[in-house]
Amino acid sequence: MFPVSDFERVLSFAALACALSASCKPKASAAQCDQMIERYAALVVTARFPDASVAQIEAEREREKREARTDDAFKNCSSQVSQAEFDCAMRAASADAFEKCLE
Repeated sequence: MFPVSDFERVLSFAALACALSASCKPKASAAQCDQMIERYAALVVTARFPDASVAQIEAEREREKREARTDDAFKNCSSQVSQAEFDCAMRAASADAFEKCLE
């Protein structure tokens, strides 16, 4: 066995603490946050306006994106949304399911 230095013990402990801590889990990137806004807007619009024209859908998607960007959940996205939450949200089949991923 090789002797373990105090420094190596500290590094091992820090790595373990980081792995167990939520603060060390990778967060969504700014680009991923933008993808989430696009996805959420699409889910909301297609549910709310299933028979709308392409122009109406696009106008509503833009409105939904503007609204989402002012929501606290999206404003703090890159510092609060984990990769697991991002993956869940991007797989969501409805706006309700999307929102549950972020709870």
